[in-house]
Amino acid sequence: MRLKMCSIHVKDPAAAHAFYTGTLGFETLMAMPEHNLFIIKDPGSDAGSVGLLLEPSDNPIGAAYMNAVHDAGLPAIVFGVPDVRAEYERLLAAGVSFKGEPAEDPSGISAVFDDGCGNYIQLHQD
Repeated sequence: MRLKMCSIHVKDPAAAHAFYTGTLGFETLMAMPEHNLFIIKDPGSDAGSVGLLLEPSDNPIGAAYMNAVHDAGLPAIVFGVPDVRAEYERLLAAGVSFKGEPAEDPSGISAVFDDGCGNYIQLHQD
């Protein structure tokens, strides 16, 4: 058994796809705009890698969950990066809004940003 796919609820899957691929650097695993279906994957990974479904929040349960997590200021997902501070600078220059500067605690270095699609995302240093 292995992890095949996970999802994150977003307000607009097409806009989220553009942000996650164009700004963050993920790659498209599957895109079917006519069905509002967008799945991304880690850059350089093969087609068998874990997919991240950019799930439409048009279901009231999904929208309530997404909004509650965002309103609480909690990250919906964590992405690993080799250098949080460098990624923070890169994304800041691209116009991404962070909750604060990178911080270090016993778990490591991290920073949290708003994806503009209804979620806070945490970057954590690998």
